[in-house]
Amino acid sequence: MRRRAVRILRTVRWYLRELTGEAQYERYCARHRERHPHLPAPTRREFDEQQARQREGQPMSRCC
Repeated sequence: MRRRAVRILRTVRWYLRELTGEAQYERYCARHRERHPHLPAPTRREFDEQQARQREGQPMSRCC
């Protein structure tokens, strides 16, 4: 029973991190450290601003 509860909590945590973008930021930072070890990783705010600019520059078409 305890293992099931732990598994459910881990799944909920994973889902919330994906939903809020926290996991995406951490993956980006890991990739950044790997490819550019001499440069500091951007802050979460800088990352969010960069993502917003990228979305605005490449709008997806919608039917409605």
